[in-house]
Amino acid sequence: MNFYRHIFLTCFLILVLTSGSSGVLATEIFVYKDKDGQIHLTDKPPHDGFKRVTDRNWKHKPMASLDTASFPENRKRFMPLIGKAARRYRVNEALLDAVVTAESAYDPKAVSKAGAVGLMQLMPGTAKRYGTTDRYNPEANVYAGTRYLRDLLKQFKNTRLALAAYNAGENNVIKYGHKIPPFKETQKYVRKVMHYYEKYQSTL
Repeated sequence: MNFYRHIFLTCFLILVLTSGSSGVLATEIFVYKDKDGQIHLTDKPPHDGFKRVTDRNWKHKPMASLDTASFPENRKRFMPLIGKAARRYRVNEALLDAVVTAESAYDPKAVSKAGAVGLMQLMPGTAKRYGTTDRYNPEANVYAGTRYLRDLLKQFKNTRLALAAYNAGENNVIKYGHKIPPFKETQKYVRKVMHYYEKYQSTL
């Protein structure tokens, strides 16, 4: 069985398991196999290396793409950029380092199921808000994400609340009385970032 036929069948199986008897939305799925053999699936290909697998209609959200194996190498590669952004926007470098670690494991091509991309997992709305047109550009991504984090820190004047807002949105933090929203994902996210933050503070 060739590579693309295997991926087609994988996508079809996901369709069958997730769509049930309900209607589905038209989505084109694209696949890319990188030099390390890792498979990436998305509905918004970031470069021409992605090939369309199927034009079937399906309801399942795009699979997340995240390269964690290259974390040490990528972190070393992008730390100068993190330091530059931290100094430019006056955000603690260890905190910014922790956010990028938790968000993308320093994978500049990371894509979430929700459609967030890049080192700081920017959503389209956040990118537009900070004037970023290319979310896959590491520098543009980090600068926009750092500015957003800086504004959240100013707004909530509390690191944990700012992190909760970065994950769940500032409106949810406000809605729940300026407390971390009762979302398992958000609560886990805040703990995860704070863990890295404390760890990195002792090394930077």
